[in-house]
Amino acid sequence: MTLGSVGTVVTGSLALGGAASVDLLGVPRDHLEVMAPRELTVEPDAIGAHALGGHTVVISDGVVRVQEGDHAVWSNAPGTAFLSAGTGHVGWQEHRGYFWADVQHDQQWTAQRVTDVQAGPGTVTLHGDLHSDTGTVPFTVSFTERADGGVTADVDTGTSAGGDRDAAVVQWTGGRSDGAGVHGFGEQFDDFDLDGRLIPVVAREQGVGRGEQPLTLLADVTNGGAGGTTSMTFAAWPTYVTDDLQGVRVSPGDEAAHAFAVGDTRQSDRVGLEVWSPSVQLELTRGDTATDLITTQQGTVERPRLAEWTQEGAIVGIQGGTDTVRRTVDQMEAAGTEISGVWLQDWTGQRTTDFGDRLWWTWQLDEQRYPQWDQLVSDLRERGIRTTTYVNPWLVDAGPKNDPTIRNLWAEARDAGLLVQAPDGGPYMVDQGGYSAALVDFTDPAGRDWMSTVIAEEVLANGVDGFMADFGEGLPMDAVLHDGDAALMHNAWPRLWSEVVRDGCEKAGRPDCVTWFRAGTSGMDSQSAAFWNGDQMVGWSEEDGLPSALAGTFAAGVSGWPVVHSDIGGYTSVDLQVTDYVRDGEILARWGEYSAFGPLFRSHEGNRPAVNRQVYDPDEVDAFARNSRMFTALQPYRVQVLEEAAATGVPAVRHTWVNHPGTAAASANRQFMLGDSLLMAPVMAPGHTEVTVSLPPGTWRHLITGEIYSGDTTITVSAPVGTPAAFIDAAHPLADRLVADVSAAVGGPAGQSG
Repeated sequence: MTLGSVGTVVTGSLALGGAASVDLLGVPRDHLEVMAPRELTVEPDAIGAHALGGHTVVISDGVVRVQEGDHAVWSNAPGTAFLSAGTGHVGWQEHRGYFWADVQHDQQWTAQRVTDVQAGPGTVTLHGDLHSDTGTVPFTVSFTERADGGVTADVDTGTSAGGDRDAAVVQWTGGRSDGAGVHGFGEQFDDFDLDGRLIPVVAREQGVGRGEQPLTLLADVTNGGAGGTTSMTFAAWPTYVTDDLQGVRVSPGDEAAHAFAVGDTRQSDRVGLEVWSPSVQLELTRGDTATDLITTQQGTVERPRLAEWTQEGAIVGIQGGTDTVRRTVDQMEAAGTEISGVWLQDWTGQRTTDFGDRLWWTWQLDEQRYPQWDQLVSDLRERGIRTTTYVNPWLVDAGPKNDPTIRNLWAEARDAGLLVQAPDGGPYMVDQGGYSAALVDFTDPAGRDWMSTVIAEEVLANGVDGFMADFGEGLPMDAVLHDGDAALMHNAWPRLWSEVVRDGCEKAGRPDCVTWFRAGTSGMDSQSAAFWNGDQMVGWSEEDGLPSALAGTFAAGVSGWPVVHSDIGGYTSVDLQVTDYVRDGEILARWGEYSAFGPLFRSHEGNRPAVNRQVYDPDEVDAFARNSRMFTALQPYRVQVLEEAAATGVPAVRHTWVNHPGTAAASANRQFMLGDSLLMAPVMAPGHTEVTVSLPPGTWRHLITGEIYSGDTTITVSAPVGTPAAFIDAAHPLADRLVADVSAAVGGPAGQSG
């Protein structure tokens, strides 16, 4: 994330070009519109029930329904077209990784008629037309039963009756029970229930403030729209589930999975998914439970497992060089911190910009900053501490770094023709706020091979056990690629990046390499075991602080990212004159408590380390040490949860709805479950020393005090710093051990009151 002077770049579009709209202050904004489906009519000859293996496609007047036994897998809203098509274009405006869409429709075919049904072995195909007052276009929808128990719908449109117009966009509209919650669409930093929204599906910078005022306004007017909105995210993709325990996603293997799309949840009885492609393959899924639904929807894939060492303590973010790392580790261990790894993102060198401390994107060791690196890594490993670093898909010219000991990877890639090209034919240099960088072209097999080799030979050749694989969302829409249209490949770039990273780990002989990503699309869980929430502010706001990290984790979890964590304490700190946004000890301690009950426990110094409180500061280290011990004490339980997440795709950290839909606890958005038996309600507001908890059915035991509570009720619990409100299902086999170990980790009563 970068801030700097105001500037915008108008880029190409999916069809006719154009630029996004602006508000009264001249700040870029999305302009979203979607087609409004009209009536569905069914010709009498098409009415009937058609067998589809273990499913049935039932067609009646105004209703098409796919069912499994007596349970609906999917149906349209009665009388409403479930397919629409149109022509038009999407214009794009871009500035330093921020993208704004301007959606324009021309011809729209929004009324639907089913004229014919053909049933064959394993397939039921609907034929018909979509029409408007000025013409028609034919369609086919073929339903096929999948081996995993779901149904695939292959949707295609043809040429209009006049023979002169082909659809550029299709909209699939499914029904839902009136007001049933809608969840997912990737990592959305918004309410868990996304009802009542237009949701743009595009990977982009998430923004600074995202609606928190006056921060967002100041970031917008001084930095070209950098404030962002609640719909902006690094990781969006067309996948959702509903409270009806039904799910829809564009098949990850379909080209349309990465096309720009817009979700429409504004009507209480339906969900629209508009995809800028003339055809699309959809996966329709149901479950008896929410976990069954998620497992079936995500499918059976081989997901990487987190290395065991990541579960043994904190991964501490430190910068400053060899001596600083040694000194900091010594001080933190002396304070009782459980450390399993260090995260040295400045291994490649540090530079200072207006936004704060940034890195040299040259992807080679800075030997002046880290002399005797090999000895440092070796010594730490002997103490049970692994070393991790940082890399991203951008390259900068290494010349200005004035380091004759390193390769100029940017120049090498430029000379080999491996960089993404600008429309004028040269490398596409993108302003990063103080410097420019270019992307390696991952649509070019030679570019993929070259970058994965850099990761193997430069990033992993220094004894490290993993790294943050940053960025991935910044491909310009008007770039010229070796293969494909950049506007269509933009959302695919995070997945290509993850594949290059995985290839690099394989080339280095390190299939256990631990990597974590922030930019995302569907299918990436087969490339990486871990993800992180990106660049939250160092504060408490719903829009962009600690609560937003939890919201993003919830949405990502039901969308196909099973292992998600955040930077402890947040990342973004800005001085906007009116207010200097810096983190204090309280947010650091509370974020640490929240993270202690997550899948990874990793700190970040942030973009302005010198002015923000750090986990190793004398006044903060005790709280961080205590939280690291809690994290370690939960290891035997958490390992089981992570194994389930890898095997099934069910998220490790999950909304209570995932385990207990239909209960009062399912509507609680300020608490979460780790697995199916541990509940935690973090303090997410400054100065608070108690929290409200909605306990699911059962009997629950406080992990620190040992106190026992009856479930299916809402309680208020004391939660001063150091005593987070966390509960274990009293029937769990590890309950006694966890209460004793967690209580001992924080210096509590070791379950005496239980």
